[in-house]
Amino acid sequence: MSISIRKHDGERVKAGDVIAEITGSTETLLLCERTVLNFMQRMSGIATKTAEWTALIAHTKAKLLDTRKTAPALRYFDKEAVRIGGGLNHRFGLYDMMLIKDNHIDAAGSVAEAIRRAKDYRKRKGLDVKIEVEVRSQDELQDALRFSPDIILLDNFPLPDLKKAVSFARSKSPAVLLEASGSVSKERLCEIAETGVDFISAGELTHSVTAMDISMKIVPLSSATP
Repeated sequence: MSISIRKHDGERVKAGDVIAEITGSTETLLLCERTVLNFMQRMSGIATKTAEWTALIAHTKAKLLDTRKTAPALRYFDKEAVRIGGGLNHRFGLYDMMLIKDNHIDAAGSVAEAIRRAKDYRKRKGLDVKIEVEVRSQDELQDALRFSPDIILLDNFPLPDLKKAVSFARSKSPAVLLEASGSVSKERLCEIAETGVDFISAGELTHSVTAMDISMKIVPLSSATP
């Protein structure tokens, strides 16, 4: 079997374009067809949406992030598709960043206590990872800023509150990075980006994929003899 790639990762395609030409036995081609197309269609759909959304916020400083809301066993490929589409990868798992979410805060008793425990654990284990904390209100934001995490995640803030939170955080701790998440849609994307956040994380990039329409067509090789 031989493969000739016509379109490479990150290149735009239009209806009718040939992505690749594969030469091999009919049995082998039909055996592999569905699996290969499933991957290509899903990942192309993710990359396409990411590229579209990234272009919408190109006039701002905000960068588009994926989440861990990926298909089982496909996280690497889903996140690679986001990267190819121009987005950035958030954490891959529980090992490459400490993300303190609402359940952690509620279990610890407060934002301050959750951050304190995370910093203590990071120091004891000698981990070289960032600490990000999710906040749900202006009060939690104030508490978080007092303990200087690397990133603060502003979760599900209405737009007016998000603007106020960004302004407040910038005035108190300019070095702390700000991420917005929650109910992120194409329609709200620009408004969120224009608040001045550094990152916008969107689960929709990977958990609600519209697959690209890609098909394989068999063209018999010429069997003419002299």
